[in-house]
Amino acid sequence: MAEIKNLLFDLGGVIMDIDRARCIRSFERLGMKNAGEFLGDYGQKGPFEALEAGAIGPDEFHAQVRALMGADGKRVSDEQIDRAFNAFLIGIPMERLRCLLELRKRYGVYLLSNTNAVMWHSRIASSFRADGRELNDYFDGVVTSFEARALKPSAEIFRYAERTLGIRACETAFLDDSRANVEAACALGFRGLQVEPGREFSDILKKELAL
Repeated sequence: MAEIKNLLFDLGGVIMDIDRARCIRSFERLGMKNAGEFLGDYGQKGPFEALEAGAIGPDEFHAQVRALMGADGKRVSDEQIDRAFNAFLIGIPMERLRCLLELRKRYGVYLLSNTNAVMWHSRIASSFRADGRELNDYFDGVVTSFEARALKPSAEIFRYAERTLGIRACETAFLDDSRANVEAACALGFRGLQVEPGREFSDILKKELAL
């Protein structure tokens, strides 16, 4: 096996803590009775998926979510929809941010996330500022699904990440909480490491890469 030179991280469930149930409750309070059908732990459906895939922008997303709410949607603002969606994200523990900085001293550290423009420019950006830095201070490069217009676990987004970030799969460990995403990465030559609920990526890296 080639020497691991790069670490490619998923965001939600690996670096950032998430709470699907809290997000569903927030949309239900706005009048979206079937929110759970569209919001998953590892993937979304309908307008939520389309936003993550870059197929629609925030304005169309807001319109489509209102349509799912029926008559209740007419009284719901864009800001309320965004707040409900951002309820999916809890935050990033400080020790994980500092661990990323330490890892950059030894590895190329990159991010590959299924995410969307609503969260990316609000809750995600602010969470990375918790220790007085910006998101780009923690990574040598970033690929988001809405900008790549592709979603994990498709081979397309992994190959896009290789080209855009200038990395080789055989030299890269990929960390994700989704088994399907890890298996897809392994099939393309990455060293796949699943970060299961309750585990810290730092502990997995210590065990698997002898850090």
